Amino acid sequence: MSGEPDMEGMSPGPGPLSSGYLLSTFAMWALMMVAMMLPSAAPMILLHARIDRGSDAQRSRDSLLFVLCYLVVWSAFSALAALAQAALVAAGFLSSRLAAGSHVMSAALLFAASAWQLTAAKTACLDQCRSPLQFVMRYWKPGVVGAVRLGLRHGLYCLGCCWSLMLLLFVGGVMNLAWIAALATIVFIEKIAPPEWRVDRWLAAVLAGGGAYLLVN
Repeated sequence: MSGEPDMEGMSPGPGPLSSGYLLSTFAMWALMMVAMMLPSAAPMILLHARIDRGSDAQRSRDSLLFVLCYLVVWSAFSALAALAQAALVAAGFLSSRLAAGSHVMSAALLFAASAWQLTAAKTACLDQCRSPLQFVMRYWKPGVVGAVRLGLRHGLYCLGCCWSLMLLLFVGGVMNLAWIAALATIVFIEKIAPPEWRVDRWLAAVLAGGGAYLLVN
């Protein structure tokens, strides 16, 4: 006996760029997006079901298609987020909690999210998400094609509104349940708050302040 551990038959876990890691990471992000975004989309989903004048079976079918197409958009985002996470892990930029490994990186993400809050594109997307009745009345069409188009359209507007906030998962930690719940709550409040409250502008200020704090400390 040499005293050395027997390494034969032992192999490291899948690397961050392996298909196994990417698939599991995509599944994790997709489940998070379902849990975080469906609550804020609930008013739009329920309104769509109420306006549909088809039979019970047709309403159920169209509502399901609307939800699935909405989630298709966020599934595409989840795929990109999984690739980004794998690349960051491979480069050593994320900690074991899947959070940014430096205050500089965290601050950069906070500043980027703050800047997006102030853009015209963000405002336009938020306006569409904030007014379910106007959105559905403007874009609603009957039948399967109408449900698919409306679900995809709403998903794209929602993505334009919230993508930068979702990337903040890399600040607090992708596996941090409290941080996930906090971001989901922020998204929900931003969508249901009256426009005159200017929640998006206040949020931009808070995010910028958080970034500055990280840089100073």
